[in-house]
Amino acid sequence: MLQAMRNALRVPDLRRRMLYTAALLVVFRLGSYVPVPGVNAKLLAEQLGTAGGNIFGFLDLFAGGALTRFSVFAMGVNPYITSSIIVQLLTIVIPSWEEMSKEGPDGRKKLQQYTKYGTVLLALIQGFAITMTARAYGVVIDPGVFNTLLIIITLTAGSTFLMWIGDKITEKGIGNGISLLIFTGIVAGLPGQAWSAGRAVSSGMVNPVSLIAFLVLAVVVVAGVIMVQQGQRRIPVQYAKRVVGRRMYGGQSTYIPMQVNQAGVIPVIFASSVLSFPLTLAQFVPSIAAGVNRWVGYGSVGYNVLYVLLVVFFTYFYTAVTFNPVDVADNMKKHGGFIPGLRPGRPTAQYLDRVLTRITLAGAIFLAVIAVLPYIMASVTRMPTSIISFGGTSILIMVGVVLDTMKQIEAQLLMRHYEGFIK
Repeated sequence: MLQAMRNALRVPDLRRRMLYTAALLVVFRLGSYVPVPGVNAKLLAEQLGTAGGNIFGFLDLFAGGALTRFSVFAMGVNPYITSSIIVQLLTIVIPSWEEMSKEGPDGRKKLQQYTKYGTVLLALIQGFAITMTARAYGVVIDPGVFNTLLIIITLTAGSTFLMWIGDKITEKGIGNGISLLIFTGIVAGLPGQAWSAGRAVSSGMVNPVSLIAFLVLAVVVVAGVIMVQQGQRRIPVQYAKRVVGRRMYGGQSTYIPMQVNQAGVIPVIFASSVLSFPLTLAQFVPSIAAGVNRWVGYGSVGYNVLYVLLVVFFTYFYTAVTFNPVDVADNMKKHGGFIPGLRPGRPTAQYLDRVLTRITLAGAIFLAVIAVLPYIMASVTRMPTSIISFGGTSILIMVGVVLDTMKQIEAQLLMRHYEGFIK
């Protein structure tokens, strides 16, 4: 990995992309310290209990502490992720949107615009809920109409600006912009988590053996994620020989690399956002917050069961979006390719679909188990939820984002070092 980074820095274009990405991530970190005007952030953090390991602490971990400081980026990229999920689900339901997704770059660009419109709408709703909660807690300095609107607009503008930063990183930088923003927020919280764990051990709240066991588990999770992310099933493909003029083409053997986890880290991010959005809104209604926390509160049995189901669902859903066995089989047939022992066309598509379904199930179950394993260990070792908040989800996202980014860097290096036909 370090060698790939050094090689990338030697290429002017790649170096420019990496510096551009780093600069926008610095802007994100600086913005997480710009406070929203008219709100006592310290009192609000105490009322929300962001340090207590609840759903607000989980959201604050993704936002890199922006919610605790109640900065302009307090809502993070959660509205954008929720909007992306809604648009992708509607693409399957609405026939015109499904046709639009198959039109190539123009159709995807139109769907991306719908996603951005949905982001602004969801940010307004979430910003309104947070502002009303802040007023109910009495932490708004001037609860007038103008100041209330200013807070809502500021929070909405912050999430919209983060969406813009993510798009620019994806377009002109290296890696997936939204995933890198979440990764940066999690990494920024590492020193605070380490400090909290150290204080808990020194004060006797946590047994040192339990902490060591959790760290060993974290290493196992990292190794397991790398194994699953890199694991693939290679489907052999043979291309028939054909004569064009006086030349003979084809005849070579290759393979289709079907990854165990085709969707990468996206299912974990989607599942976390889907669970956090309604749980966050429920906290703003005291009459139902107690019941929701009892049954599906952050870290509860109900929460973990829903989390496992959503990870499995989104793994299959995103895999279906990114890999279409029918299209792959048709392209192979057009170019004279076939899988040994199978007829081209429909039998090949059915075989690919069957293999993809089986290996995706293994990858989805593994990711789901790894995601909830720290909570199971917390209940066994009696570790506080505030310390375990940096758990399987965070590790999954960090390792997945690093692997995806390194793959993009290596792909860019391979493309730029390819000499081509004209030297």
